[in-house]
Amino acid sequence: MDGFMVLIPLSAILLPAIIVGIVLYFGNKNKREILETVRVAAQSGTVLTPEVVKSLGVQERKQGSEIRTGMTWTAVAAAVLVFGWAVGPEEDMAFRVFAGIAAFPGFIGLTLIAIGVFMGDKSNDAE
Repeated sequence: MDGFMVLIPLSAILLPAIIVGIVLYFGNKNKREILETVRVAAQSGTVLTPEVVKSLGVQERKQGSEIRTGMTWTAVAAAVLVFGWAVGPEEDMAFRVFAGIAAFPGFIGLTLIAIGVFMGDKSNDAE
């Protein structure tokens, strides 16, 4: 019976990691196949127009994507902070631990927002 008690929290930690790993694996597999197709086409002398590359499934980055991603990471950090506070407002140590965990997505989010604001899409400036 004690073995099952260990499996419950262990599965709560491992299952999201396994899901993320599977998604990343198949996403990168698709990118590798696209790059292999482009490489073979380039070696055979085929001209690759932007329309051909787009038809292969290569997506253009949307303007402001860094800001949206940064806001998402910052919201995750805020959610972790609120969760840490909700676990036990009188438990100062629990809040400190969750605040430390929330610092990672929080700083990533703030950095992405800064990149989006200060180093945003400059392609429209040249026109």
